[in-house]
Amino acid sequence: MKEAGVLERRLIDIGQERFASEVWGRTALLTRGASDFSDLFSANAVDELISRRGLRTPFLRVAKGGSTLPESSYTSPAGVGATISDQLDDTALWRKFGDGATLVLQALHRTWEPVSSFSTKLSTELGHPVQANAYVTPPQNRGFDDHYDVHDVFVLQIEGTKRWIIHEPVHVDPLRSQPWTDRRSAVEEAAQGEPYIDTVLEPGDVLYLPRGWLHAAQAQGKVSIHLTLGIHSWTRHALAEHLAQAALAALCDDPEMRGSLPMGVDGPEGEIAAIRKRLAAAVMEADTTSLFQRARRGQGRPAPLGPVAQLAAVENLGPESLVRLREALEARFEGSRLTTRVGWLDFPEVNLPSVRRLLDGEAHLAADLGVDLVERLLRAGVLVPVEQ
Repeated sequence: MKEAGVLERRLIDIGQERFASEVWGRTALLTRGASDFSDLFSANAVDELISRRGLRTPFLRVAKGGSTLPESSYTSPAGVGATISDQLDDTALWRKFGDGATLVLQALHRTWEPVSSFSTKLSTELGHPVQANAYVTPPQNRGFDDHYDVHDVFVLQIEGTKRWIIHEPVHVDPLRSQPWTDRRSAVEEAAQGEPYIDTVLEPGDVLYLPRGWLHAAQAQGKVSIHLTLGIHSWTRHALAEHLAQAALAALCDDPEMRGSLPMGVDGPEGEIAAIRKRLAAAVMEADTTSLFQRARRGQGRPAPLGPVAQLAAVENLGPESLVRLREALEARFEGSRLTTRVGWLDFPEVNLPSVRRLLDGEAHLAADLGVDLVERLLRAGVLVPVEQ
């Protein structure tokens, strides 16, 4: 039996198949006591990131009373030996926080390893890119007014409690180009109606919201910390964009399409029918074999790679060295070519069985794969060493 992934083990209690068929992209879902998330994030992590990591904007936003504060109000020069002028100023941030502002630590999938690892696993399971933000709100305060997001979210309550008020969408399945501010009046009106969910999240609770669902949240008696995992869902519209781009790229090789319109033409109306026909043909002829995979590879990043550890792995490489495929590479064979998020490599026929074995993600001995092949893949950033 296949082992349950992080979605089923830590975020929901209804099973992955039921979630996929009844909830995903359709409706909100509240799961009580889904998991203990202290291994992912904590108040100590907040203080570490803000006071000791030298973070810069836009890795943090500050909000109060429904508005985002100007970056200049909580950043300052980095001090001796640095020319950076926009690092976080922990004193200024403390004063803002003490005065009721919400701190939003953005892109934690890039800056905090436990969240990074979790986000990568969840993205792999869902088949959609995942980002992670943390919201740190003082007692009895709210950072943002009622609004909707243009991506799905899982809200993981880490510490404290927060009251969430959820309303059904005023615009179903908004695209990234359709933010809630375009429908501000409709959002404000809907927020006055009967809520779909009105609840207080406690540590371990998880709330799933599809894009477009209205929400507002307010901390209760203590500081509230929650993680928001943003799921940037692939849409048919997005695939249509990539398909159109592929067709337009193909038309670059058509001399007639590159030609200028005739002189003295008042408008292109007479040309539209011919152009429409050629464009439709290019869409039909576009290579869609790996269109989604190519597009998806460009929307995410592979797992972190340490240059010092990677060089040590190359220098110490021997038959007994253990290696595995770097996570989140989106590796895929197209003939004898391996395409990944870090580029592509062509292989002779003799190497193909060994490289295909690596796609299982398991640890393999260099001797079983070929030491020369392993060195090439280590240098390319495709393989990483396994700690022994």
